[in-house]
Amino acid sequence: MPALILPLVDAATHWPARGALVGLDLGTKTIGVAVSDPDRRLATGVETIKRKQFKQDAARLLSIAAERRVVGFVLGLPINMDGSEGPRAQSTRAFARNLAGLTALPIGLWDERLSTAAVERELIGMDVSRAKRAEVIDEHAAIFILQGALDRLANVGPRTA
Repeated sequence: MPALILPLVDAATHWPARGALVGLDLGTKTIGVAVSDPDRRLATGVETIKRKQFKQDAARLLSIAAERRVVGFVLGLPINMDGSEGPRAQSTRAFARNLAGLTALPIGLWDERLSTAAVERELIGMDVSRAKRAEVIDEHAAIFILQGALDRLANVGPRTA
């Protein structure tokens, strides 16, 4: 059975109370990957995957999920500032549907408006060079997305699953 794809808070009801989550920042050329601790308090970066073909990218993501014994995915959904969904959000939803066909792990979608911009400002503030920023921006955006999702889940009360 394909994985469920739901808004973050709804997806959380399908995850066990404990277990790591993988957070993804889907770019056109790369995928930033972060993972949480099993108690879902802290997101840390794992890697940046250079996108090739979906099957190769998905195989790497599922390998990371298996290695880390994760219970679900959190995908950053790039919603426009006016709340509408443009081509990037549609692309993320398509990626989620394709990934759902390969795993039973529930997928939560989390509004990631301005995550990359926030991370870029932070890296500039830390005086990170433009070249180095380009290398780490997607992984750091994945951390930002996943940490935001973890913080939101911590504020919704006890889990039902």
